[in-house]
Amino acid sequence: MRITILPKKALGWWSVGLAILFIFFLVAPVFSVLRLGGVARQIGLSPGQLKGVVFLIAGISSLITGLISIIKSKERSILVFLAMLIGFVAVAFVLGEILFPH
Repeated sequence: MRITILPKKALGWWSVGLAILFIFFLVAPVFSVLRLGGVARQIGLSPGQLKGVVFLIAGISSLITGLISIIKSKERSILVFLAMLIGFVAVAFVLGEILFPH
């Protein structure tokens, strides 16, 4: 199978979409997420914490869906590989917070 730029399978597109969501929440300022303040208060988090949780879930999900797409569907797309790289960054964030808390 040839390496392409765009994913061919739906799971590959999910991985890319979750990576884009990860990047959006990484660069989006906290005040743009303040509309989620009501939701954040209902679950006991500040809007910034809710942003961080969604940011990490999107990144780790991007890694997992990319791996499944590559293994199960034989997806060979540059965007899926980049999405998995972004997922590894999310895992590095989590491991950094666990190993070196502040």
